[in-house]
Amino acid sequence: MYRVSLEKRRKPRIHQKGSGDTVDFFVGNDGEVLARERYNNKSDLHRIEARHDDDWVEIYREVTDIRTKGFNGLTPDKKSLVFRTYNSDGRRAYYTMSLKDGAISEPIFIHDKMDVSGLLTDLTRTVYGVSYSGMTPAYEFFDPKLNARIKGINKALPNNWFSIRDYTPSWDNIVFYMDGELSSGDYILYSKGEISMLAQRRPKIPPEAVHAVVETEFKARDGITIPTLLTMPNGKEPTNLPTIIMPHGGPKSHDTKGFNYFAQFFASKGYLVVQPQFRGSTGFGLDFIRAGNGEWGRKMQDDLTDSVTTLAKEGLVDDERVCIVGSSYGGFAALAGATFTPDLYKCVVSINGVSDISEMMESERRDYGSDHWVISYWENAIANGKFDDDHLDQISPINHVKNVKAPILLIHGQFDEVVPVGQSREMADELEDEDKDVTLIELKGGNHHLSKAENRMKAIKAIETFVEKHI
Repeated sequence: MYRVSLEKRRKPRIHQKGSGDTVDFFVGNDGEVLARERYNNKSDLHRIEARHDDDWVEIYREVTDIRTKGFNGLTPDKKSLVFRTYNSDGRRAYYTMSLKDGAISEPIFIHDKMDVSGLLTDLTRTVYGVSYSGMTPAYEFFDPKLNARIKGINKALPNNWFSIRDYTPSWDNIVFYMDGELSSGDYILYSKGEISMLAQRRPKIPPEAVHAVVETEFKARDGITIPTLLTMPNGKEPTNLPTIIMPHGGPKSHDTKGFNYFAQFFASKGYLVVQPQFRGSTGFGLDFIRAGNGEWGRKMQDDLTDSVTTLAKEGLVDDERVCIVGSSYGGFAALAGATFTPDLYKCVVSINGVSDISEMMESERRDYGSDHWVISYWENAIANGKFDDDHLDQISPINHVKNVKAPILLIHGQFDEVVPVGQSREMADELEDEDKDVTLIELKGGNHHLSKAENRMKAIKAIETFVEKHI
């Protein structure tokens, strides 16, 4: 840990030395180091050590290949760490751990329908409250007055959603990011009981151009409930609509009701956009996450298929005009749709997607080493820790290109450090060898997140042309 002067031009100075496996420090208001977190990838040993009279004293240890507790902050009195883990009901909650003896409290923040997703802290990581996961932002604080304040703001604009972006230490002034009804993204200031506009994030998008986002859910073929977002095209009867299935990346993440520029773009062209929160998505409890372990290309893919068939039966989706578009894991899911359910989609778009999971795992082992927790994470997520001899080959779209019927558009950033561009190049080569309809667009200087505006525009224009041609 280094000490840095914000007022004078001085080189950073070592403030506290750590061990080779130290991953975090926790400090008090005066910069005093109170605790450190350690994790050893070879021994899988996770430890918390508190500073007692200039000595390190171990107050917590666990042998685990993937850390089960996330230590994120300190209580206001600086006597306890605040950490996140799952309770006995499979809901993510926050607890405290005493720096004196490691005693763990009962849950301090927990919700019966949502997981806790993050903390609201100051610069010293003192915890004021938490944010909850789910389709819309939700918060809870230690201070009842803050809870009432947030409730009042939500009541004033019930069809909009507010994310806290900044606040003064007293919480008398709060900056929110708002989207929802008639908003493509606005920054709002709460001050002394009043709400005022600060700035528009997308001033060139008028309020009337924003398409409604609706929450729904459906039952997958095995009975599990799949939460889903629908972006409805303005001015269209909700019947027999051409549809974009848009699985999220991660896959351990989830979509929210906020302004999604891809979903809004497709809706502006008259398409219904369906975002199924397939099993394995976060935010809906531990059991829902675990239901996705080992189900890449299998039950997770079935959930996407079932979203099409269910909404088609309800008359909302025209099952003869469906395209799947995804990025990262969503790109893998798009390619899995092309190879494992070739009759379902009329076109397929994979952005920075994985096509060869065997190669992905080999790359991860080269980067991290076989003992690293990241490898354990992927082995658990992809195969539930139990690989058949050819499990990865079975679920890799690149090995099943003969099944492809729909045209495929591959878009990949040349400088993608998360999913190397070789994943799309090799997929394109295999598809071409089988005389399949495939187009590969490499984005110059592009990364995994389409961070450059010119790359986003190039991708969107290519996708627009491609989708319009095929559905």
